[in-house]
Amino acid sequence: MEQEPFTPDVVEAIARHMNDDHAEDSVLIVRALGGQPEATAAVLTGLDADGVDFSVEVEGRTVPVRIPWSRRLTERSQVRVEVVRMYDEARKALGLPPREQNRSH
Repeated sequence: MEQEPFTPDVVEAIARHMNDDHAEDSVLIVRALGGQPEATAAVLTGLDADGVDFSVEVEGRTVPVRIPWSRRLTERSQVRVEVVRMYDEARKALGLPPREQNRSH
């Protein structure tokens, strides 16, 4: 079995950043890629080499959502690339214009 590349402190740091700075982005991702088009809120609760986990508010209830990465990740820098890819895919799937290029992450 391959070792998990993300330690609990790394997962916590990524989750904190996403939940504090990119909460709306997470909602778009779970709406378009997580099979929850009615989602009103999404909290990143975890991630591993194979995917990312959210706790999602849908019609007054909380449901878990797991979205796989496009490939198995082996290092922290790949997480940002995958999240940006998912965000861009979600915007396109939802018919929204591409994100602004000067947006900070």
